Amino acid sequence: MAPKKGHKAIVPVQIVPEKRGYEFGGPLGAFVLVFGLPVLIYCFAFLCNDVSGCPAPSLLHPSTLTWDNLEYEIGWPEKGLVGLYDTEVTLWVLSYYLVLLLLQIFLPGQEVEGVPLACGGRHKYKFNTFRSSILILAALGAGTYVNGADFVVWTFLWDNFVQVITANLIITAILSIWVYARSFSIPAPGEPNPELRELAPGGHTGNIIYDFFIGRELNSRITLPIPFVSEAARTIDIGVFCEMRPGLLGWIILNLSHVAHQYRTHGYVTDSILFITVAQAFYVLDSYYMEPAILTTMDIIMDGFGFMLCFGDLVWVPFLYSTQTRYLAMFPAKMGLNGIAVSLAVTGLGYYIFRGANNEKNRFRTNPDDPLVKHLKYITTKSGSKLLTSGWWGTARHINYLGDWLMSWGYCLPTGFAGYTMIEAINTSTGELEKQAVQTPGSRGWGAIFTYFYILYFGILLIHREQRDEEKCHKKYGKDWDKYTSLVRSKIIPGIY
Repeated sequence: MAPKKGHKAIVPVQIVPEKRGYEFGGPLGAFVLVFGLPVLIYCFAFLCNDVSGCPAPSLLHPSTLTWDNLEYEIGWPEKGLVGLYDTEVTLWVLSYYLVLLLLQIFLPGQEVEGVPLACGGRHKYKFNTFRSSILILAALGAGTYVNGADFVVWTFLWDNFVQVITANLIITAILSIWVYARSFSIPAPGEPNPELRELAPGGHTGNIIYDFFIGRELNSRITLPIPFVSEAARTIDIGVFCEMRPGLLGWIILNLSHVAHQYRTHGYVTDSILFITVAQAFYVLDSYYMEPAILTTMDIIMDGFGFMLCFGDLVWVPFLYSTQTRYLAMFPAKMGLNGIAVSLAVTGLGYYIFRGANNEKNRFRTNPDDPLVKHLKYITTKSGSKLLTSGWWGTARHINYLGDWLMSWGYCLPTGFAGYTMIEAINTSTGELEKQAVQTPGSRGWGAIFTYFYILYFGILLIHREQRDEEKCHKKYGKDWDKYTSLVRSKIIPGIY
């Protein structure tokens, strides 16, 4: 809305940024995570494979562990480290990002305002990720209908899996460096701040490696010079874009690629890989459908966008979270009715808690008089905020995390007592010598290091998030938070933790 004639528009002035202490082990921890996590992703790709087994046999017999043996067993590229990169693959991955960006800009969507900023005002966002993902998945479905499991997207992703990882790592590195360097153009305290740019509380410690990792700028945004579209459409919030689009949708696409590979290799699709693929796709599409809810999450309102979130969004989520379906593509374990019932019960309970808690909170924040939430009890803080003390949020202060963690169990259980060894056998139909995945006594259970890692990691992540939430809320609400925690004693698991 334009200012009235004779009135000057008020230009926001930059405030003194809030500061926090170190997290994640400080600069040393940041250094280890920046250089160690990419290595871990490659380890998952190489050490659980269709060349020798999951895990590679030499890992189970240290006396035979030499680099020459391991190099063969993990399918290490003939060109060595150089073989991890492929220019053509990188260009195709960049094309995927470009398609997502164009859909973000030109596909119709909902425009909403974010939460109030410390410097005054609100950012505006355009949301159409659900529509974009349905359009892309429909195109992939059409390609699969015509070409079957040999559809080029599925074969490309499987045959170039490691090179696709590298391409996303390169994008992560470049983007992280760019947002870090650009953050130094944020106006100083007292200067005009028309673009509402802010430093993240924990991202301006002065230590280069730590600030690069944690993220200096909050809500790093760029406005593209594109005519005939709204300002919200051409303004890209880099953190929101990365968190909602390439990685989460890539997670679904990689799972589908693994399903296609299982069919190409074994001639059928197992109930286990279908269950995980459908459950995880539902989880992602549900988050897309509820997309505006991201504006109240810690990643957006509290954390800067740096290597931590960029790597997590573009590499960690799609390539680590799809480990279970990649494993099942190579070793087609079946669940049976009992297995399906158990996994469905665990996943369903987790989703019920997760979505029920989040919906209750969103309804209460949006309209406390909504018939579904107006009966809930709460306390009012000195700042005017209302903290629920009944309903889902009266059972535990972060009850939604319990639901999230239970769902992670549902994704891992279908892999069973994971582990297999690749052996050579004669195909009775063709008479040809082929490799087959066989679960031997020596390999049984060891594959769980890969397929159940998600549960362990996710549990640690959620506890760490809970601790950060508690610190933030205690600082914000003071004695009111002490009163709240005396009423709602449990943190995540009611009566236990």
